[in-house]
Amino acid sequence: MSFNKRIHIISFDIPYPPDYGGVIDVFYKLVALHRAGIKIILHCFEYGRPQSKELESICETVYYYPRQTTKSLLFNTLPYIVLSRQSEELKSNLLTDEAPILMEGLHSTFLLSSEEFSHRNIIVRTHNIEHDYYENLAKVERNIFKRYYFYNEAGKLKKYESVLNKAKTIAAISHNDEKYYSGLFKSVHCISAFHPFDEVSFRPGRSDFAFYHGNLSVGENNEAALFLVNKVFVNSQHKLVIAGSKPSSELTKAAKMNPTVTLLADQSPEQIYDLIRNAQCNILPTFQSTGIKLKLLASLFSGRFCLVNAPMVNGTGLENLCRIADTAEEMKKNLDEVMSMDSFPENELEKRKVVLEKNFSNTVNAKKLISLFG
Repeated sequence: MSFNKRIHIISFDIPYPPDYGGVIDVFYKLVALHRAGIKIILHCFEYGRPQSKELESICETVYYYPRQTTKSLLFNTLPYIVLSRQSEELKSNLLTDEAPILMEGLHSTFLLSSEEFSHRNIIVRTHNIEHDYYENLAKVERNIFKRYYFYNEAGKLKKYESVLNKAKTIAAISHNDEKYYSGLFKSVHCISAFHPFDEVSFRPGRSDFAFYHGNLSVGENNEAALFLVNKVFVNSQHKLVIAGSKPSSELTKAAKMNPTVTLLADQSPEQIYDLIRNAQCNILPTFQSTGIKLKLLASLFSGRFCLVNAPMVNGTGLENLCRIADTAEEMKKNLDEVMSMDSFPENELEKRKVVLEKNFSNTVNAKKLISLFG
């Protein structure tokens, strides 16, 4: 291998514990690359999450850099998520050798436009079409100041995106994103999300509740949870469990007023995965169809029935593995059907194995990524 099996990875956050979408992809990518014999020099931006001994066990070296959160950065023409992740120390560390560089997210690309890196093999892992993501966050944000920030950042991200011309390759997380970036840049490959699962399995039997999970401090997840509580499970005979960090006061109040709903705040990843496995149905609407949702992969790898709306699965290759319903009434009808079933059909399990173990295998995707480094 021409790169001598040694790479730099720049992470937008400390990717341990793997307890939200973006860092789940980063952490399990590190694990898969380590298993494949790649030596990893990991560079993490630090803000609010502790440094991690677990990362040191799978990386050759781990560096930490403080994220700059000065409010004056908001008035720059560059996006705040990029500008706040700049570091001269990072630059010096990257220039100590000629190893390829994987930049995680547009967030981590501040050095991409630097002439000193023009000859390096740099791959950018895109987790979303960021300006779309921020625009959609703005649409569901109720706080006027946050809404302005999201719209403003979306505009900056749209302009900044052309920096990706300086990357050797873009590793898009979904086929939808691959299609978008291929219309703008020369070298784009789809490498799906990395995740905690080595094989498809599910618990036999049935249970009496449906489950929704997500980071509830994020506007799109809060909106989806409120839709379930106020529209789908209102006057319902079925139980709904919602789990996630930092639920809004509006969601907390709505859940208390609905006797069929249980809201669990700040569960560990292990508790979340246990709920996914135990639920009769993982119900996952979204009103933002960017990237690929890790919660969807978790539900399909280890859960029973999976009920989603079209934006959750469009362009993912997972459409045929889920029940799709786009209105509250359609969701209620599908829930009535799956909640009454005694077991998850064997043929559905086999269908999942064919699709997931071929197209969403960490081992397969690590090999695809490694081929881009050479």
